[in-house]
Amino acid sequence: METGERLALMSLAVNLLVTGMKYFLGIFSGSLALLADAVHSSADVVTSASIWAGIRLSRRKTRRFPFGLYKVENLVALITALLILLAGYEIVNSVLWAGERVKTARLPYAIAGVILITMLLWAFSRYELKIARKLNSPSLEADAQHLTADVFSSFVILVGLVGTYLQVRFPLDKVAALVIVALIARVGLKIAVDAVRVLLDASLDFNTLNQIREIILETPQVSKVIALTGRNSGRFKFIEAELALRVRELEKAHFLGDQIENRIKSQVPNVDRILLHYEPVSKEAITIALPVTKDHQYLSEHFGEAPSFLLLTMRNRDACLLEQKFLPNPHCLDGSGKGIRASEWLISQGVDEVVVAKSFAHKGPYYVFADAGVRMRQTDIKELDRIKAWLVNPEAQILPIQEAGLTNQVSS
Repeated sequence: METGERLALMSLAVNLLVTGMKYFLGIFSGSLALLADAVHSSADVVTSASIWAGIRLSRRKTRRFPFGLYKVENLVALITALLILLAGYEIVNSVLWAGERVKTARLPYAIAGVILITMLLWAFSRYELKIARKLNSPSLEADAQHLTADVFSSFVILVGLVGTYLQVRFPLDKVAALVIVALIARVGLKIAVDAVRVLLDASLDFNTLNQIREIILETPQVSKVIALTGRNSGRFKFIEAELALRVRELEKAHFLGDQIENRIKSQVPNVDRILLHYEPVSKEAITIALPVTKDHQYLSEHFGEAPSFLLLTMRNRDACLLEQKFLPNPHCLDGSGKGIRASEWLISQGVDEVVVAKSFAHKGPYYVFADAGVRMRQTDIKELDRIKAWLVNPEAQILPIQEAGLTNQVSS
């Protein structure tokens, strides 16, 4: 039995105990208000039993309900909200207008019993609310709020009993009842609105969606989050996202999708299902990076130790050179791992391709660029002017450039 089920059974036991105590104290003291509140508490027993059944049913999936019966919890929460509102009406009915034939000599025992009931309800409602929010269970949270409403009703009864015992003429119980009924109505309406929002598939809150967006964008291969939506179903979340990926192979896209799903589920609680749609990045221009020597004339043979990088921005449709700029390599003086850090820095600059003098085979930069979907090419030619001329006019065959894969036998 999971934590939610155990908590629902504990709530059922507490409500049975409280209902029995109120009936006994009502008959013992002659308080009609206590008897009326016992009737109200008996409805709580039905509610707790319904919540327990709702939690058990919510985990089941069938052909007719392939996404589960999670919303049973929200339906139970809505019913509970209506019972909370009914409780407010009952308090008004029993305390403000019902007459009482109280046995004054027995009132101290009734007062002590109501104090004990109030303390029990308050302690358990706080405990249940804490666990319910940890489990993100709307029905258990609604039940905890309902028990809190019962605390207020017990307090109203207590005020009435004390006032009757002290023979206070000012109707303290009526004033307190009006305040508490207003609070109960507020709690009931809030639970009802939250339940209806989920039943109508309202969107997840902004903070949760923003957290999910940031987790997705941590993946270097994700160029853009085109669309992101999510909804609640019971305590669980369903998420759908449309992503632009810098990858060419479908297998690679599936692998990245699995990684993104695992990170979201590990960082966002109660995510049941994630649906990701991929599409390749459609760019009007690409950025090509080349490691260059200090004089900006030649291709550097040492990628990580290159003093600077030449970044060329070229239009896709006609290979027109739109912009070129030299950026100093911030990691050229680092110790070990400078090539990996330079690769990660170039990815952060939006690089789509790199042209290098030596193969990346079995080296860190190769795997960094491969994971990010950056194309790698190798050439034996060192003059930057000849490389730029070929990039602008590939059909001219000015120099041999091949893919910088794990085997690269390229000669000038």
